[in-house]
Amino acid sequence: MGVATDVITRQWVATNIWEDAKEVASQVATRIRNGEVVINPIPPQDGVDMIQVVAPGGRILATSNAARDLPALSPVWPGPYDRIRELISCPLPDGRCVHVTAVRATPAPNSPVVYAGKQTPLIVRSRILATVIAVQLVLFIVFIGWVAWRIAGRALRPVEDIRAELAELTENDLSRRVPEPESEDEIARLARTANRALDRMEQAVVKQRQFAADASHELRTPIAGIRAQLESGRLHPDDMADAIEAALRDTDRLEAIVTDLLFLARIGAIQTTTREAVDLANLVASHVAVRPARVVAKLNLEPGVRVEAVVSQLARAINELLSNADRHAATEVSVDVRRVGDQAELTVWNDGEPISAADQVRIFERFTRLDTARSRDKGGTGLGLAISREVVEAHGGTLNVESEPTGVRFVIRLPFPGARRAR
Repeated sequence: MGVATDVITRQWVATNIWEDAKEVASQVATRIRNGEVVINPIPPQDGVDMIQVVAPGGRILATSNAARDLPALSPVWPGPYDRIRELISCPLPDGRCVHVTAVRATPAPNSPVVYAGKQTPLIVRSRILATVIAVQLVLFIVFIGWVAWRIAGRALRPVEDIRAELAELTENDLSRRVPEPESEDEIARLARTANRALDRMEQAVVKQRQFAADASHELRTPIAGIRAQLESGRLHPDDMADAIEAALRDTDRLEAIVTDLLFLARIGAIQTTTREAVDLANLVASHVAVRPARVVAKLNLEPGVRVEAVVSQLARAINELLSNADRHAATEVSVDVRRVGDQAELTVWNDGEPISAADQVRIFERFTRLDTARSRDKGGTGLGLAISREVVEAHGGTLNVESEPTGVRFVIRLPFPGARRAR
């Protein structure tokens, strides 16, 4: 901007001088063409004080007072077809320059040339203009920098507030939230995203603490039973066989709980590269055929419904649903596999007691038992449905329960490999 201002200013000043000089030189040339006598000395006009009429060979025919003691203002001699020339010449004794316009009076070979001009202004021939522009630009840049600093500081102040709030956040108090600006800019969206992340973190920590408490309670029961049986056996050696048998049952339950907890910890940790294509119908049929059951399941399996899965995990999820259905069924269990759109659907139905709407979400929580009167050894570890849902969700699917007047239906929906990539 500074260079452009300097160039434009210099060009504007030079153009104005040349235009004025051209007007004056053209008037003198017109008098010569008309045969009029040119007054000597030539009076200045429109601020143009240096005027000369020069004959071929450099002889000065007439001049203004300002150019009286000077040689011809320029050695440039316009031709008959290029009668007007604009130039800068430096004929002054101290090397100063003049902006000159040369006008040839006539196309004749012996035509004189009229030179008109004035000394180049100080603002153009010195560095004053560049210095003034440079100073202005420095001041302008400083001002813009100060304004940008203030604006940036004001814009980033919410970021500092967010940073300060996050710095105060600890695992003991996850209820704090970062301030959300009222604007709709990127910082406001960042704050809202951070608060949603904190909400999820708080929920995860609450669930983790609740899980730790529930797991401790569940583990304490068989441990306490083992201890009680061993102490009873020590006090009553004759009952040692019964005490050992009871302690072994509690040990089996303790082992089952620990095994399920370890399985839950590994869900989702296996890389997707370990997944393989599996036919759901074959997988269900093979496991129904070998597992002991109180109620024989009826199968309605559509062949060719294939998904990508970690076979051991998906088989565990299906077995948990089959065990749950067998445990709660009155007289009937059915398993359906079919393709619905771009999803594979596996349904396990039993004709047991319906589940209330309030409990349809709670049953998938860890260590949840709806039948509080059911004994722990017959009711399982309380982790089966939680394992099933986490396995299905780790495979990009969903597991829901649909309670009906005549029973309960668990529905697994898994995306086909092509549908998952398309999304």
